[in-house]
Amino acid sequence: MSRRVTLTAAACLAAGASLLAAPAHAAERDTSASASASVAAAQPSQNVSVTASDRVKCTSLSNGQLCISLNTSPSRIEVFYTKSGGSTIKANLGFRVATTSWSPLKTISTGERANATWNMSYPCGKKYVGLIKVQGQGTFETPAATPPCG
Repeated sequence: MSRRVTLTAAACLAAGASLLAAPAHAAERDTSASASASVAAAQPSQNVSVTASDRVKCTSLSNGQLCISLNTSPSRIEVFYTKSGGSTIKANLGFRVATTSWSPLKTISTGERANATWNMSYPCGKKYVGLIKVQGQGTFETPAATPPCG
């Protein structure tokens, strides 16, 4: 139980409490507003930095929410699915960049959060998509997340 609490706390810190509570379409609007504010605040000669909302992307599915988080210190990719309804599923979590990586098969019930972590460096300039492959239902994905550069 302690590990689950720790993982939940880490996911909340990585994704931001408001992002986890808001549906994915709201997070997407917030991302656009945040990006616009960053661009407006930047000097013409400055590069606009990647914000936390660029590193965390979520999407709402019919019975839950799927997120990808590109974390630093240490460098790792986390994909998590929070199941809010429906029957128990069996699924693999994964991510796609140039290739696709999958976690072992997980059984996920309503009210549970499944996560998978890959400890690795990720190059700047690539886009990472979170995935869930549900047995008998297909594969679903998040919008693309962008790692911090520099």
